[in-house]
Amino acid sequence: MADGANARTIVRDGPWGFFFLLAYIGAAIYFISVSDGSFGGVVLGLLQAIVWPAYVVYHLLVLLGA
Repeated sequence: MADGANARTIVRDGPWGFFFLLAYIGAAIYFISVSDGSFGGVVLGLLQAIVWPAYVVYHLLVLLGA
């Protein structure tokens, strides 16, 4: 491209971002609800909500006996 040429990038990941936001909110609600309610428990629940797919993969591998 020549200098000064306008380039436009179209990103169409909006629906996936909304899905992942809903998944994070749902996981956060779950992990906070099963915590003991202390500040540390709530913070731990929020951190667990970030990495919940790793929990799913781990438990699936345990279930498969891998």
